Amino acid sequence: MVVGLALMTAVSGCTALYQNHGYVPPEEDLQQLVPGVDTRATVDDVIGAPSAAGLLSGGDYYYVRSRVKTYGMLRPEVVDRQVLAISFDGQGVIANIERFGLRDGHPVALSRRVTDSSVSGKGFLQQILGNFGNLNPADFF
Repeated sequence: MVVGLALMTAVSGCTALYQNHGYVPPEEDLQQLVPGVDTRATVDDVIGAPSAAGLLSGGDYYYVRSRVKTYGMLRPEVVDRQVLAISFDGQGVIANIERFGLRDGHPVALSRRVTDSSVSGKGFLQQILGNFGNLNPADFF
């Protein structure tokens, strides 16, 4: 009985655990937004305020979602990450809607609805994609 209990406890530690962090609106909601027509207020009404907004380029919106796999005592691994970037022109009208993901650890554009230049060159977006898995809670104390 004790051996069986110990074995069950040991095996349960080898089960992969998945944690989801953040939010990216579904494609159905994004289809309601039209680049060049809708405004920042429309975005707030349709999909809600983002968890991150850019400090540069007029306060662009970034919605970020990560899925992290933890397996036993191994280091957590980011298995999926998506960033939805919505940028605005000087009048607060949507200029770009772009969705980025990870493939082999590198950011990849998953979809683009663009009226002018791409937001993929922005350092902030690259920092979001590149640094999520590198956070160590001990560094904050």
